[in-house]
Amino acid sequence: MDAIKSYIINHKLVPGDSLPTETELCQAVKASRSSVREAVRKLEALHIVKVVHGRGTFVGDLSLEPLVETLAFRAMVKATSKQDFSELRNVVQVRRSLDKGVAEPIVAALKGTEQPELVEITDRMMQRANEGDSFLDEDIAFHSRLLAYADNAVLSQLSDSLWMVHMAVLPSLGLQVSAQLRDSAEAHRAMLDAALAGDADAYRKAVDDHYRPIDAILADELDR
Repeated sequence: MDAIKSYIINHKLVPGDSLPTETELCQAVKASRSSVREAVRKLEALHIVKVVHGRGTFVGDLSLEPLVETLAFRAMVKATSKQDFSELRNVVQVRRSLDKGVAEPIVAALKGTEQPELVEITDRMMQRANEGDSFLDEDIAFHSRLLAYADNAVLSQLSDSLWMVHMAVLPSLGLQVSAQLRDSAEAHRAMLDAALAGDADAYRKAVDDHYRPIDAILADELDR
């Protein structure tokens, strides 16, 4: 695996670029055909390479999807087998740290601007919360659009991945969050209002308020 990854780096290949044929790759990395096939199989599972039958092997999209799937499954296994919600709590803590850590660039980017799309999203959150409905799609859209203003592709992808772990695990565990829906919706609006006002401290406080409902739910589960 390491030899093929080194080949990709040393030859400055990028996603979508083709790798040599299997025979050529064996020669390039000085490995047997069986070793190269096994390495390619593992690298494909990690999205580092992509095998297209009849066409060849290419550099993959290098996404964080394998990380997301592993984290989500790990959290679900611990929660369902042992009723241990500590893994989900850890994911939530990391998400909160990332959200608070980008307060300054987000506030700097949004201060004094108008954000009708984000306002509309938070309006839909409030409406759905008042009706007792969750707002998963709006939550995804809000955080994705907001983090885009941090202008950090790695951070955005990592945060999105952790967020997807959070939301993939929570519903499957049957935790009740309906009582906190309105609080969560109001916290999202407060985050946006603080960013538009250029107030980083208020933004960070709103982030804490946003996570307070899930913190309380997980604390209750972990204390049982």
